[in-house]
Amino acid sequence: MRAERITDRTGRRSAAGRAALCASLGLVLATLPVASARAGSADAAAYGEPTTRCEITDPRLPELSGLASAGDTMLAMNDGGDRAEVYVLDGNCAVGDVRAGDVDPYDPEDLALAADGTVWLADTGDNNQVRDDVALIGLQPDGTSTLTRLTYPDGAHDVEALLLAPDGTPYLVSKEVLGASAVYRPDTALTDGATIPMTKVLDLGFTLTGTPGGPVGRAGQLLVTGGAVSADGQRIALRTYTDAYVWPLSGSDVVGALGSSPVRVALPDSRQGEAITFAANSRDLLVSGEGLPVAVTLVPASGTLEPAASTAAAGTAAAVEGLAHQISPLTAGLIAALVATTLVWIAGRLRRRRQG
Repeated sequence: MRAERITDRTGRRSAAGRAALCASLGLVLATLPVASARAGSADAAAYGEPTTRCEITDPRLPELSGLASAGDTMLAMNDGGDRAEVYVLDGNCAVGDVRAGDVDPYDPEDLALAADGTVWLADTGDNNQVRDDVALIGLQPDGTSTLTRLTYPDGAHDVEALLLAPDGTPYLVSKEVLGASAVYRPDTALTDGATIPMTKVLDLGFTLTGTPGGPVGRAGQLLVTGGAVSADGQRIALRTYTDAYVWPLSGSDVVGALGSSPVRVALPDSRQGEAITFAANSRDLLVSGEGLPVAVTLVPASGTLEPAASTAAAGTAAAVEGLAHQISPLTAGLIAALVATTLVWIAGRLRRRRQG
């Protein structure tokens, strides 16, 4: 069955617009100090020294955005594209099979593998925050596909992280300029062809960590770019451009898990790190990102999952408190105004370019 196109693509990001936005965000946070003790130091006891597992060179994966472990193989997807496609990688990062659905996506950003073999693509990218709805695309083992539209309760958001609970419930985590991310959950089970409202179930606050990397300078330390749930259902991971955060998970209580303190893992410097998954042992982390060639990096688990003294704190209050320690109210207001002005300017430029 052909799942219809999600929406027109006039708002899909352009390379020029993305570059301009990245430059602007970097400028906005260039003068902010590194976070105080709230960001804490990475928990070296929980994870060991990163190593390169393999290197992706296939020209079909120039913008790797989502990654999932599937036994001895990995599943990978591009950011964007004209078709819902998932590439199966072997242990050397060579592409073997390609799973595809007859769906023309808008801006897919992350993926997750369900227990029944369905690969879920989060078609949730929205840099300009203009979409009326987003979607989850299910690529079934038999080659068919499904598409469920989702709507936010509080307007459009850019989302690059999908968490699939062990019971199959999906959670979307927004990517926010100042680190105040939100977690959304559909109100009912996913249904092919349906449009389902979502509820915001949690606020997350990320603060500056001082870890280098990514395309937007210090702002990259605040922007959530990927997520994963371990195959054994015992861990959750979210990543920014620079760091990974890992929480213990009990049952399918994703909200309860994210409401506790995580372990923070400083990731190796990368150009645009957007992908994260757990390895086959459900403990080690695998991370990668955009650009070719690009390494898939293994970050081995080396201890128990105990939270660092302070990392990404759960709750809006934590986000506000963390920023308050770093900037004055006047500076915060000026930053917010500058970001808003920059986004409006970029949107205007893109609109005029499309009309020209």
